[in-house]
Amino acid sequence: MSIQVQNIQKAFGSFIALDNLSLDFPAGELVALLGPSGCGKTTLLRVIAGLEQADSGRVLLDGEDASDTHVRERQVGFVFQHYALFRHMTVFDNVAFGLRMKPRGQRPSEADIKRKVHELLNLVQLDWLADRFPAQLSGGQRQRIALARALAVEPRVLLLDEPFGALDAKVRKELRRWLRRLHDELHITSIFVTHDQEEALEVADRVVLMNHGRVEQIGSPAEVYRQPATPFVYGFLGAANRFEGSSSAGGIAVGASTLTGEAQPEHGQVVAFVRPHELDIVLQPGASGIPARISRVLTLGALTRVELEGQADVSGQHFDVELHAANPLVAQLAAGQTVRLQPRQVRVFAQPDTAGAA
Repeated sequence: MSIQVQNIQKAFGSFIALDNLSLDFPAGELVALLGPSGCGKTTLLRVIAGLEQADSGRVLLDGEDASDTHVRERQVGFVFQHYALFRHMTVFDNVAFGLRMKPRGQRPSEADIKRKVHELLNLVQLDWLADRFPAQLSGGQRQRIALARALAVEPRVLLLDEPFGALDAKVRKELRRWLRRLHDELHITSIFVTHDQEEALEVADRVVLMNHGRVEQIGSPAEVYRQPATPFVYGFLGAANRFEGSSSAGGIAVGASTLTGEAQPEHGQVVAFVRPHELDIVLQPGASGIPARISRVLTLGALTRVELEGQADVSGQHFDVELHAANPLVAQLAAGQTVRLQPRQVRVFAQPDTAGAA
């Protein structure tokens, strides 16, 4: 089922949660709503589900206006961050709950319910836990049961609100791979909310970047990461070093230093971003580049992260550089050293008060 939201406006008192927002969600896609806390992503999900009423605008399900349709009639499956399983019910009864609550004329027989529940438990690979209670399950198992329960009523849309937010990092990584495989098997239109950039980029077909109730960018994971449309998108998706300066044909002037890598033909105030793996550390005395002093050198598996503090014109700024742990330069680095930073690639945007992004 396709979903469209048109000119959705939603405020809580003086706080504008959704600001004239319009989006299309094609049938069969897995779309991530990504952004910081308070950007409106959960509110949008609840408006689509019918759990929240928009102040204005429309929600269309397969082209039909569902704005005034009750949540029970929208055929939406909802998975919450904190599972929301019934603690007094077994796993089997939790998954069967929605089927047993259907109106008498639509309710399957107990034999059909039993067959359906075991099919779903096999789908989430937990049929062996059918007689257990939620308190006897791990967090990851509980979330998979919550997903099976949402799927039991055969929803046309699956909505997931921070589904893995309460789990530890290892379990989250396992479950998001599992969710992607499950979606590839079922092809149900799915929207999930997350503030975890890695989660969105790894799982989704498309990513919607939200900020202050508006859409900053929509695209495939590769598009939004490699071709960020705004400074917010660049800074939010992955680690980034930020420099402010003025642009000219010769590069970006940051204090007394010049960044090259994406020279701009027009003059003006700009903000420049460099990924940690695109920033080189130069030890030679008298070399050009941004002056900085090493604060810490941290080896994390195959990578070494070097944390630095800006010196001179960039005093007070903090920078990160990523090197392969096997790089011979790593052995020459130590806290307290003064070095120069030279970017290999720079992404430049005009400052907000100038015209457009560079």
